[in-house]
Amino acid sequence: MSGGRPVYVLDASVGVKWFKPESGREGALELQARAAVGELSLAAPTHFVHEVLSVVARHYTPRDVVPAWERITASGIAILSLSDEVVAEAARQCETLGCSFYDALAPACAALLGATLASADECAHGDYPGVHLVVAEE
Repeated sequence: MSGGRPVYVLDASVGVKWFKPESGREGALELQARAAVGELSLAAPTHFVHEVLSVVARHYTPRDVVPAWERITASGIAILSLSDEVVAEAARQCETLGCSFYDALAPACAALLGATLASADECAHGDYPGVHLVVAEE
């Protein structure tokens, strides 16, 4: 997947910032731009797409979902399916981080890939080792 480039597994909290103007958006867009020029590779658990597109439909209109989908796929992001390994690791991350199973999926994928977790959810992911928090610039 990476071709020797660093891999960042994105929590949906980062992907939402690609479309919705909110705190930390610049950092999320920077990851997307760096992936576009081949500096890094992006990956995310499958629910990333569902959550991001749902926010697009709710914040804008359902007509905006298709262009948003096209932008997500153009980023080159690898969408990681659930597997026995992902579910088991997510259960472990859920206990370790004290977050919901749903929130544990991105850290699980990062752990399995030996990748950096990128998240804007400090409450759920702040204790994940080496997490790249996408937060408001000061």
